[in-house]
Amino acid sequence: MPARHGRPQGTGTHAGHAGHAGHAGHAGHDVTDHAAHDKHAGHSVAMFRSKFWLSLLLTLPTLVWGHMLQRAFRYSAPDVPGAPWIPAVFGTAVFVYGGWPFLAGAIGEIRNRLPGMMTLIALAITVAFAFSAAVALGFPGMPLWEELATLVTIMLLGHWLEMRSISQAQGALGELAKLLPSTAVRVRGAGAQEQIDEIPVTELRDGDVVLVRPGANIPADGVVRAGRSTVNEALLTGESAPVEKQEGTKVIAGAINGAGSLRVEVTGTGERTALAGIMRLVAQAQASRSRAQMLADRAAFWLTWIAIGAGAVTFVAWLAAGATMATAVERLVTVLVISCPHALGLAVPLVLAISTTLGAQSGLLVRDRRGLEEARNLTTVVFDKTGTLTLGEHRVVAMRTEEGLSEDEALRLAAAVERDAEHPVARAIVKSAAERKLAVPAATQFEAIPGRGVRAVVEGRQFAEGGPNLLAGMGVTLGADISRFADETTAAGRGVIYLVESGRTIAAFAVADAVRPESADAVKRLHDAGIEVVMMTGDAQAVADAVARELGIDAVLAQVLPDQKASHIERLQREGKRVAMVGDGVNDAPALVTADVGIAIGAGTDVAVEAGDVVLVRSDPRDVPRIVNLSRASYRKMVQNLWWAAGYNIVAIPLAAGVLAPWGIVLTPAVGAVLMSLSTIIVAVNAQLLRRVRL
Repeated sequence: MPARHGRPQGTGTHAGHAGHAGHAGHAGHDVTDHAAHDKHAGHSVAMFRSKFWLSLLLTLPTLVWGHMLQRAFRYSAPDVPGAPWIPAVFGTAVFVYGGWPFLAGAIGEIRNRLPGMMTLIALAITVAFAFSAAVALGFPGMPLWEELATLVTIMLLGHWLEMRSISQAQGALGELAKLLPSTAVRVRGAGAQEQIDEIPVTELRDGDVVLVRPGANIPADGVVRAGRSTVNEALLTGESAPVEKQEGTKVIAGAINGAGSLRVEVTGTGERTALAGIMRLVAQAQASRSRAQMLADRAAFWLTWIAIGAGAVTFVAWLAAGATMATAVERLVTVLVISCPHALGLAVPLVLAISTTLGAQSGLLVRDRRGLEEARNLTTVVFDKTGTLTLGEHRVVAMRTEEGLSEDEALRLAAAVERDAEHPVARAIVKSAAERKLAVPAATQFEAIPGRGVRAVVEGRQFAEGGPNLLAGMGVTLGADISRFADETTAAGRGVIYLVESGRTIAAFAVADAVRPESADAVKRLHDAGIEVVMMTGDAQAVADAVARELGIDAVLAQVLPDQKASHIERLQREGKRVAMVGDGVNDAPALVTADVGIAIGAGTDVAVEAGDVVLVRSDPRDVPRIVNLSRASYRKMVQNLWWAAGYNIVAIPLAAGVLAPWGIVLTPAVGAVLMSLSTIIVAVNAQLLRRVRL
């Protein structure tokens, strides 16, 4: 079996959040913030925001009484008691209060032997603080209190904006958690004995009956026992159209009820709801690491050492060139700050977080990011036929009528004759009429003809309906047009049903597993993306070829047994193809695991399906080209961000070191911090543009 990327272990961390809306504010934050950006583990948007504003207030006195602005604007600060110590006192306060997240982060990085962004920032502000403190205590030189305070404040602003971007990117879990109400209306008894009470959703148990009023969110998974309504499941399944619900149909926790009221028997609560399962999948995907992420992390690690080395060389070079200690320290601090691999560390995880969110909102649940990443390289997509490209149910797929009889009229009469029959073919005809919204009349004198078909009276006319045996038994011959249609249908491996009146055949119906209306568009989109489409099925060659011709499929693998599917995927891979397998996630599990990308389609809200890198909530094959589009768009954004982050450092480090000093261009640490923060914000904004991609 070809080498296959490893699968992450499900953590189930968020399952508990689905149990109570009180956790909504935290849903998806603890795990996903950590996974997407470890440097900020334990931090929050609110923490960076509050530290920024207070540090800004503490920085203002440092600047007003410091030497830098007084010299630049030629003014004298108010002469108050202790004025010479104001920059030192307030600068120290900014270092301790505002700089603590960076110092604590650096300790963690060093403890884990993974020096990175926090190490560089902490090193820069510590060097600036130590030098300034030494000057304040009598060491000759010019202190850097203003540079230190502005550096910390700007870094806090940059991290605040970054954390907000990450939080917005990972908002899928929070939005999902908010869907679950905190209380439910439980119904006990019936009729005059009925009791209604409002309870916390955590107290619901299987078998309880809840009342879901118009506009309310459904509190638990269940089955409708009374009532009729439409339900909006868009945030859970990506299906924008409201879904009809009536007695006996399933509903899912978090869906929004429409205009009707429903009484629902609870079948799943808390961790066992579909909502909790979807949240686990999203959290698991956001915690899984892609190859691009690992590459970026390695680059950031080495860039940290390069920055430290460049800082040391810069410090020594400026001293050797006769600069003062203050100037050499300022150059060292600027190099350390400007070369922080901040943008590089954010370039990939933010894109991946947004792509996972976009997928979840469109009903594309990513189980393993590496599968999503690999989708951009696909050359071949293999579809299982039944239930994927087809409905998995028989329908009338073609018909031919005698002159003067319309197709709708023929199908209306045929459905009336077959309405009381139990045979699957009869159900196919009745369902086809219902899907065309035909008014099917009642039939009388219904009679089954064993081994041949049925007969009935409809609107005063006597009809018989059945296959070739019916015609033989009644001695009916076919007209030329219907005979030709029957031969073509039989050659395609489809069944033919005839409608007979007064000893002549007035219509013939081709009955087969109906092709999904969306399948042709899905195949076309994959072809437009340069991807070969293969269909794999256990059906006979003639049946498979008929479907393939209808959809424009490139290759057909017919009469394939379930245990042979994986070997066919391996054969395609040996031919050098990058293969995706699209199947139902149960019967096709070995093939899904073997393929480069496994796509489980039609899972509905049963997200417990184990096989597949991507789980499609809907049974819509057009979601497969959407995955490819999402993968390619995500990769483009990653490449753009990585080039920006790497290019920025290539240009910024020499500037910070002072290569343009002979021409009077020298960057201060504060300017370096602004440039570093700007590069990070540019990367974050570029990643957010991924939201504009049409899948």
